Amino acid sequence: MSNEMLSPVLQCQSLSKCYDEGPETLEVLKGIDFAVAPSERVAVVGASGSGKSTLLQLLAGLDSPTAGTVHICGKNMATLSDAEKGVIRNRHLGFVYQFHHLLPEFTALENVAMPLLLRKGVSIKEAREKASAMLDAVGLSARSRHKPSELSGGERQRVAIARAIVSQPDLVLMDEPTGNLDPNTAGKIHELMLTLSKELTTSFIVVTHDMGLALRLDRAYKLVEGKLSLGDM
Repeated sequence: MSNEMLSPVLQCQSLSKCYDEGPETLEVLKGIDFAVAPSERVAVVGASGSGKSTLLQLLAGLDSPTAGTVHICGKNMATLSDAEKGVIRNRHLGFVYQFHHLLPEFTALENVAMPLLLRKGVSIKEAREKASAMLDAVGLSARSRHKPSELSGGERQRVAIARAIVSQPDLVLMDEPTGNLDPNTAGKIHELMLTLSKELTTSFIVVTHDMGLALRLDRAYKLVEGKLSLGDM
């Protein structure tokens, strides 16, 4: 069955976000419509300040739109309580940021296991086994006992990716995942992301300035003046 025939993992309709700045209203996002199918990889490209991070915040239910709706796996985020949104994020979403946001006092293995440990019904043993397997998948099994301060920038980002996908979420949101890495390390992270996306049934939305990465994904959107559109990159 093709992706187009499956229910979308994410769908947003007429999504808008405005901020009141004194007597004026700043429109950051203007009536955005798009959907992401299972296993699809989508890039969002735009200049700094164009609203890319705001868009990710809305898609994840971390902020509320001024107008429009976001559905994650068929659930309308606007109708859910904060606790219910938390469950959706834990069970259906993964996150990778420009800054890895690893917990400094925990090892790589413990950081990767954390999303599973927050779930009910998952034992510590099961969480550690799955985290270990995921670290092996990103080539860091030998570094599992190291804390973030003992890892390189590329290794920390690989741990962050492993943490995002250890629970096999339906969708991973990535905000400039290689923005702080040198070109060689960024290239390795790109290859890792592409490999993992092929092996998993997970969809990816990647916000990036990196045109090389954007063009390797299934679709690339441009965010300009608050509007999202497909077009020549």
